[in-house]
Amino acid sequence: MARELEGKVAVVTGAASGIGLASTNAMLAAGARVVLVDRDEAALTKLCAERGDAALALVIDLLDPKACATLAPRVIEMAGQIDILHANAGTYVGGDLVDADTSAIDRMLNLNVNVVMKNVHDVLPHMIGRNTGDIVVTSSLAAHFPTPWEPVYASSKWAINCFVQTVRRQVFKHGIRVGSVSPGPVISALLADWPEEKLREAKESGSLLDASEVANAILFMLTRPRGVTIRDVILMPTNFDL
Repeated sequence: MARELEGKVAVVTGAASGIGLASTNAMLAAGARVVLVDRDEAALTKLCAERGDAALALVIDLLDPKACATLAPRVIEMAGQIDILHANAGTYVGGDLVDADTSAIDRMLNLNVNVVMKNVHDVLPHMIGRNTGDIVVTSSLAAHFPTPWEPVYASSKWAINCFVQTVRRQVFKHGIRVGSVSPGPVISALLADWPEEKLREAKESGSLLDASEVANAILFMLTRPRGVTIRDVILMPTNFDL
């Protein structure tokens, strides 16, 4: 792979697994230094040790407002700059609304919406000062279709899509590109509460994406010439495109 991100510093939230880890691997392979942000210290320590000096661990519980606010200054202290933010951390609440735990709803909306907004808010002054930057947010196919089995999760992603589309229009004049990637179901921890039968059927029918396929789309977005913005990418297993 060409080292198209050589000299860049990327920040990936929720980097210890799933799409975040796949995105991290893709950007490292493309030559970037990557700051892996997650609350799982043991996982980050192991992952960074395996990936060498270009992978930097930053342990933060993003649901802690004071800790969340330290992300941008700590990354700049560690790595000197922020060229790319992949705001990926998120969680999932599925099933019938009447059965949902309201504390789980609060946690999910905080992580999927508020934390993303705060992370983007906090890196923007640095990017504006440098007149360049890329922000990619992990959204979901659920943001584009009123998915009846996940009203809370889908609503969080509809909200964040609006955020991406509006912030993009505010900051493009500063040389900052903002986009989202909206995958269909991906083999990851977010599917842990899917009914076992549904998960098995999806795997057997080829109706799940691999996280590396999402990472490839993100890398495509990041490596376009600066005069090209890939605003939003929707990718799904072909069996979903019916």
